[in-house]
Amino acid sequence: MNLLLDTHAFLWAADAREQLSEQARSALEDGENDVFVSSAVAWEIAIKARLGKLSLPVDPASYVAARLKSLGFRELSITFAHALATGSLPPIHADPFDRIMIAQAGVEGLTFVTRDARSREYPVLSLKA
Repeated sequence: MNLLLDTHAFLWAADAREQLSEQARSALEDGENDVFVSSAVAWEIAIKARLGKLSLPVDPASYVAARLKSLGFRELSITFAHALATGSLPPIHADPFDRIMIAQAGVEGLTFVTRDARSREYPVLSLKA
């Protein structure tokens, strides 16, 4: 199974694994699974840190890069196909970060790992974070 982490799932995987569901922790620890992190996660982290809504031990660029490397996760850039796929998503969720990640999961055939119940209503594979 290939996973795409939402922002909270990435933050918890990086620094608070106990916050993740047992199923999500097990999937992350399974060496057969590839774990992807969207560039939208980096974007959201940078914005929330700048607004004071997220406290990090170092600047966002250093934090995201170091955690990706140490955890062995892979970056998933946003493509035109991902952006265009947001247009066909039902209006379940208005958050642009979640919508682009849901579109990425659908286009790439990834299981979206999220705690957000609304995000799990979309017709993509999902796993509760």
